[in-house]
Amino acid sequence: MTFDRVLKQVLARSGANVGAGPDGFKRLMARLGNPQDGYRILHVAGTNGKGSVCYLCAQALQEAGFSTGLFISPHLFSVQERISINGQNISKKDFARLCQRVLKAEEKPLNFFEIITAAAFLYFHEKNVQYAVLETGLGGRKDPTNVCRPVASVITSIGLDHCQWLGHTLGQISYEKAGIIKPQTDVFCPPLPAEALDKIKQKARAQKAPLHVVGEGEPFAAEKTDWARGRLMLRKGTQRWPLHLLGEKQAQNACLVYAVCKQLGLADASIKKAFACVQVPCRFEVLRQKTKTVIFDGAHNPQAVQGLTDFFARSPWANNAALVCGFMKDKDYPSMLRLLLEHFKAVYITLPPSARAASLQEIKKALPDLINPNGHNEKLFFYARPFTALQAARKACPAVLVTGSFYLAAYLRARKGLTEKSDCD
Repeated sequence: MTFDRVLKQVLARSGANVGAGPDGFKRLMARLGNPQDGYRILHVAGTNGKGSVCYLCAQALQEAGFSTGLFISPHLFSVQERISINGQNISKKDFARLCQRVLKAEEKPLNFFEIITAAAFLYFHEKNVQYAVLETGLGGRKDPTNVCRPVASVITSIGLDHCQWLGHTLGQISYEKAGIIKPQTDVFCPPLPAEALDKIKQKARAQKAPLHVVGEGEPFAAEKTDWARGRLMLRKGTQRWPLHLLGEKQAQNACLVYAVCKQLGLADASIKKAFACVQVPCRFEVLRQKTKTVIFDGAHNPQAVQGLTDFFARSPWANNAALVCGFMKDKDYPSMLRLLLEHFKAVYITLPPSARAASLQEIKKALPDLINPNGHNEKLFFYARPFTALQAARKACPAVLVTGSFYLAAYLRARKGLTEKSDCD
């Protein structure tokens, strides 16, 4: 069966309240020979930041000479990027073959994420990776990736997102994320609100798992932002470490990654090289489009948007920028829009390329105090087509920020004519 036919078949399994569930997935993996037990695993959960942390950890392991698998979600440009080894995405042939193998082994119908997760475990086993870095899809406790037995677990942040599945308080969400903590296995997290950290501490104690709470400044302090070259300059003692990522929380992510990598025995030289050369798309990614600057970011919940606006306000583009945004209907887009609006001269609201996108009419209804009775606001513009919205924003201002959804950011990022602002050292 061709890649396209298999992908269509797998995508048809998307949707909430479908799938084999944790117990069914464990039985599936047993029928497949438990391939996830054949290599060392680093397991990463969190509301925000887990993608950046996964990329950084995988890059550091690769720089240290280990064959390293990386499993991420969501994908931005191709489903193949969810499964990679040493920066090389799985081939279409292998993807189709392994997904078919998983489907043949299913007992209860699997959902999309379960199929992809099982295929990743099989692929990493076939290719004899030494390490695999796994990003959870949703929560942690019930996530298919949680079938693994990691050498370390990481919880990057706790915020209000996916509340319909994970709970409506930080404590409830933290309980779900803490579900990845395994017996006598090191777990790492940054300083968190007491309500969230208490749940992680309780789980760590119950599992006799050493808990490492890593604060910013351990060991890195953010020295300055190199806007022109798209990197943060971190200071570690008397050393300067360039980090090829921009964002409000990236210095904290760097501290977390460093602590994990040192626990795994990696040398500073490997970690430093990884920091300088990591490539993570759509995380405050600054690109040129002819004479304009376009920044892509996948912030898709209020916590991430708050960090984005705080960081953007310090950027050289803050005083003359337009915003292009779109949202999923299950997200708190009224709160996100209110955080975003004050920072931009003009705001262009559009539709991400997804069936889950919030419609323009739904967004208008959510902002009655910002739109006059005639349905207008001199600062707000609505476009059904994302690229038309981007074109209008580029005409209005020399800089444009695209955010609100990874689907939207990736769709516009894939357009031709974009070049990196600077190359990684």
